[in-house]
Amino acid sequence: MRKLFILVLVVLIAAIAGLFWVDTTLTREAALTDYAGRPAAGSGTNWLLVGSDSRAGLTQEQKDLLRTGDDVGKRTDTMMMLHIPSGSGAPVLLSLPRDSYVPIAGGNRNKLNAAYNSGGSATLAKTVELITGLRIDHYMEIGFAGFSGMVEAVGGVEIDVDEPIDDTYTGLKLAAGKQEMDGPTALLYVRSRSSFASQDLQRVKNQRKFLSALMAKATSAGTIINPFRSVPLALAAKDSVVVDDGDHVNNLISLAFSLSGGDLLQGTVPTLPGINTNVGNAIPWDKAKTGALFTALQNDSAIPEGALAPVPK
Repeated sequence: MRKLFILVLVVLIAAIAGLFWVDTTLTREAALTDYAGRPAAGSGTNWLLVGSDSRAGLTQEQKDLLRTGDDVGKRTDTMMMLHIPSGSGAPVLLSLPRDSYVPIAGGNRNKLNAAYNSGGSATLAKTVELITGLRIDHYMEIGFAGFSGMVEAVGGVEIDVDEPIDDTYTGLKLAAGKQEMDGPTALLYVRSRSSFASQDLQRVKNQRKFLSALMAKATSAGTIINPFRSVPLALAAKDSVVVDDGDHVNNLISLAFSLSGGDLLQGTVPTLPGINTNVGNAIPWDKAKTGALFTALQNDSAIPEGALAPVPK
């Protein structure tokens, strides 16, 4: 018993030391800044989750395997908000379509994914705060390499694919039904949209589904107590995740558990049919429904019926 106690103590100390080390090596930037007219803090906690197409850290062989291309810089075609209630309610994961036609902070109306291009994470976060009326408390961004690496670290993720996929752009071919996806396949899956009738609106649904499944695998006992999975997972996150200046590992752990729960409520910002604009075809938001949705999130109250948009078929 004494030897077992010493072993457990050593493991705990090593785990705590490891978490402290990961926290000190996280990449941070000033994504969430104060400004005149910033929305007041409401009930619960709000995350802005961003998936970028950064190729940083990828070798040419990895770029070829992941079919990422050789573009430099990064864009943010994946944007979600996670609301974690302060009480016993269910967390809400909300997709913000990249083609949403919205006022960009400090600029004119444009597609939402243009906000990052115009001023980085701070401009994107400010834009999201101003169009939703919700204060963002935490920020996390991850690129191609990190996403694929995290999937590989947990040993792959099983996803129930809604319909067959034959994407000529990414080369992804999947049958309908349950599929065990490795890192490269998972990345193609969350990027794929050209084979769907509803294009990006179906893609964001797939992204939410996969993110929830990945976090469920990452927070499972089989991952946490297995150093051959937990350590590579921590290293993959450390090397590829960007967080706000005020964020720490404990915040990321809370995020992971909130995303992995079976009670997670998922949906997309209610939108109207696409329109032709000065920046091409774009998607306006349904102001009546989004107003009710964001008010409910601000107050930690029940989401009104119809306020989370279904994916069109």
